[in-house]
Amino acid sequence: MASEFSDAFLLEAERHAAWGAAQLEALTAFLPDGPWTADLPSCRYQQGELELHVGVLGTYDMDEQSWMWGWANPGLQGTEVVALAAAVQRYGLTHGIAELTAEVLDLSGFADPRRAAEMLAFTGMGVAEAPGYIGVPAGPATQVYFLPDDTQVPRIGPDPVTLPRTLLTGAGLIGYSARQVVSGYFDHHGVPQRVEGDRIVADLPGGHAVEVDFDASGRIAGVGAKVQP
Repeated sequence: MASEFSDAFLLEAERHAAWGAAQLEALTAFLPDGPWTADLPSCRYQQGELELHVGVLGTYDMDEQSWMWGWANPGLQGTEVVALAAAVQRYGLTHGIAELTAEVLDLSGFADPRRAAEMLAFTGMGVAEAPGYIGVPAGPATQVYFLPDDTQVPRIGPDPVTLPRTLLTGAGLIGYSARQVVSGYFDHHGVPQRVEGDRIVADLPGGHAVEVDFDASGRIAGVGAKVQP
């Protein structure tokens, strides 16, 4: 029984912390209020009046305190609705991340099993490059997580004005590697970056330069965004 995630998993999770948190915020604002339904064979998810093409990432069993990846679900294996989850598994195999390749993970040893499940969903979303994830109750003790795979969902790009808050928020989510958070954010958005000692410098579109400084403990010490007129 695991009581914590591996270093490899945490480093991967950190890569997606900043952009993923901002993207989840955008998805939450985009989704309408209302009940949800899903038709898995056609990969359709409906919430209120909005219909989206989705994939099943995984499920969390609250009674067993366990996570099952969508690709491992016996009733869904090999179907289109778990194609994105299968891509997460392949990534895990390639990069040696055990949490992404185990069919079922026992989370009962974690201090907060539900939060551990959310971290798995969050990291799976990031690996799949999905614009967020949707976690909804599928029964009294089951939470199912969908990945939207639909151009209707807005994708948030880099914004020099909100960037300091975005990076600091992302660095505070997991607290394992702030450098990984910052470099992962720029990698995700295809922004050129370079390391200058205890600083990462990135060149945003439109001629905006960003300098992220780190202290001796590896935490973000400051974010300087130079906004050009």
